[in-house]
Amino acid sequence: MADQVSKIIENPTRKAFAGAIPHNQDLGIEPLEAEGGHALAKLPYDERLVGDPETGVIHGGVVTTLIDTVCGLAVMTALDKPQPIATLDLRIDYLKPAMPKEDLLARAHAYKITRQVVFVRATAYQTDEKQPIANAVGTFMLTGRLGPGAHAGKKR
Repeated sequence: MADQVSKIIENPTRKAFAGAIPHNQDLGIEPLEAEGGHALAKLPYDERLVGDPETGVIHGGVVTTLIDTVCGLAVMTALDKPQPIATLDLRIDYLKPAMPKEDLLARAHAYKITRQVVFVRATAYQTDEKQPIANAVGTFMLTGRLGPGAHAGKKR
């Protein structure tokens, strides 16, 4: 995890994204990497986000929000020009509960861009990306107008 955190980016996309969604800001979601259709975000452990007080496990809805957020960030960095997007579909397989008192990380990759839809894969994990707590696939609709001859994003 130290290697991933050392790659923290400082760019306008990260700064704009961090303040653009109040809900994500309230949860404490921190974008760490965002470039070329790839994104990494962190959700620091917080007792407020616990779904089961007996175990201390983070609520599944919070994990969903983290995954949706990192997928959206990957989509935004895959596009040639900024434009509004909307989550069209997000399927998440929860593989195991998150360990209490551990931060969550999520990584996403926008792997296919069409004129109106972007396809994304994501993984949520804690200390080891090869031991995910959840895997996801999603589609995001491009809601902005591109105009004649414009392209949604970089070819992949």
